[in-house]
Amino acid sequence: MAEIPVVVLGSGGYVAGELLRLLSGHPVMRLRAAVSRSKTGTRIAEAFPHLAGVWPAETFVSADAVDALLDTDGPVALFSCLPHGQAARILDGLLASAEGARANMKVVDLSADFRLPDAAAWTEVYGESHGAPERCPSFSCAIPELEPSAPSEHVAHPGCFTTAVTLACAPLVALGLASPPYRVSAVTGSTGSGAKPSETTHHPSRFGNLKAYRPLIHRHAPEMEMLLGRLGGPAPEVRFVPHSGPFARGIHATVHVDLAHPMDTASLADAYAAFYADAPFVGVSATPPALKEVVGTNRCRIGVAATGTSAVVMSVIDNLVKGAAGGAIQWMNRLCDLDESSGLELAGLGWG
Repeated sequence: MAEIPVVVLGSGGYVAGELLRLLSGHPVMRLRAAVSRSKTGTRIAEAFPHLAGVWPAETFVSADAVDALLDTDGPVALFSCLPHGQAARILDGLLASAEGARANMKVVDLSADFRLPDAAAWTEVYGESHGAPERCPSFSCAIPELEPSAPSEHVAHPGCFTTAVTLACAPLVALGLASPPYRVSAVTGSTGSGAKPSETTHHPSRFGNLKAYRPLIHRHAPEMEMLLGRLGGPAPEVRFVPHSGPFARGIHATVHVDLAHPMDTASLADAYAAFYADAPFVGVSATPPALKEVVGTNRCRIGVAATGTSAVVMSVIDNLVKGAAGGAIQWMNRLCDLDESSGLELAGLGWG
């Protein structure tokens, strides 16, 4: 199959670094432009020393390099790792250039700018004006395992918390197994806060520490409710309490629910396994999952426990892979008519 040129936009952070790592082994996608305004001319290996073995000489480029790819036959894959509030405006300009050149540009945006259904909903959650409101209808926000077909245009990949929690809750909603509210406690690693340390995310503050933040008012809860609301019936209330964990990679989410009828652990696990039977990256068992089972992979591991009408569902993912870069590649594979597992059949880090 013909190679697909790839642009990674906003290439200086953790998610971009993870995209560059995963793309180095992709059978079809080929990096043509790692765009970073602050690092233009710098070698990728200098910014990400762990990638020196796969990108030893390649450098970051300016956004001008994207124009040279617009006369390519076939699709151009663009991954946006730009910050929330900046991505929409910049993507709008690049998409306008692609449309003018009649280029077939496919975009997967990893910011939050196109996750909510319209600009008004986005402004309500983020408290500022949207950068490209007219582009909102051309982006679909979804998790691959819960969307059987590829969107016709572009994808807004859900956040990492949203991915872990929605995958944990989806069978409960779709199969009518539980009644809301869904009570969620989730812990994320420090890489979820980005590469620039702040007072609360700096390693000395997080090491040996655990704390909740923005309980019941976190901005990812509306994403969870929106995605779960597509599975049948009204959107369930998600009472979400996120926590900062003392580790670097991964998310562990625990969901407490009241079941619609009594079940035991084995029957609930069977229902989950049947629901995800065709999902290559979701595994289900009747035992609690551990982060080290999934760190470094695009997998989600779900464990369940039930007694009577009480149930607990536990979900673990790597926030940088399944929750960001890996999930984005999974979507781009679909957008480009590739097998969604291409480049993502990864062994875990084990002791990383």
